[in-house]
Amino acid sequence: MTYHDQYTTLHVELLTPKQNSKDLDGDLEKFMAKYNTIMDAGYIASITDNPMGLLSFQATEIIPELELEVKPDQLLMHLNTFHTREALDEILTAAADMGIKYLLPISGDGNERLPKLSPESIGFDGKAVTSVELLSYIHQAYPDRFVCGVAFNPYEPQDHEMAKMQRKIDAGAAFIVTQPVIGNDQCVKQLIDAVEIPVIIDAWMSKKLYLLSECVGYEIPEDHPYDPLANLKELQASFPGSGLYLALRGMKTQLPILDEVLKTA
Repeated sequence: MTYHDQYTTLHVELLTPKQNSKDLDGDLEKFMAKYNTIMDAGYIASITDNPMGLLSFQATEIIPELELEVKPDQLLMHLNTFHTREALDEILTAAADMGIKYLLPISGDGNERLPKLSPESIGFDGKAVTSVELLSYIHQAYPDRFVCGVAFNPYEPQDHEMAKMQRKIDAGAAFIVTQPVIGNDQCVKQLIDAVEIPVIIDAWMSKKLYLLSECVGYEIPEDHPYDPLANLKELQASFPGSGLYLALRGMKTQLPILDEVLKTA
């Protein structure tokens, strides 16, 4: 897989089992099946880090436990700021030893059970660690080891978001993954025109569009009509030079038909 292929190949979001799982063995089997399906399809498994603040196992724990093959160009590991410095270094060292290459440092969601990374523990001043400081720390502590991307939120005030994006790029961001995008979003077009690094567009693959309400900052009615496959095709047509990131995708219903859907876009 070439440098360009890494960013235009489909990224498929994959959640690890929760630590309070009532059927851990069953969840591990499901994770393994999904992981192998993504690998066999030639897509990129984008593995989350405690999504929505729910305490989950790390990719660096699950992959060795299940003896799964690490294909560096088909794996993107998320890493958020809700870790102690010691735990963060354990994750990063394990990822490096496993051959994981691509990371997505994000601020993330937390809860009372998750510690917040302190600025002083990673050598920064300030009240809180953002993805900018996390990105900077990874490059300083693990030089030339990882290729790191960052997130972009088109639902925030754009002057503020673009200023943050410039700080992320200055800190060494190599690519960008957006929040979920519906249709031909003009903020995303402005982002693509303004930056010189690859942009990967998040496609919301659940029919339950109302679940996006918290992200976009306004209420979406539960009965709002939405066709995720039609939106996926529109995103491919609107942003032909960008990759696509599939959030909340259906492994059995959507993944097998993706090539056919996108071929006709």
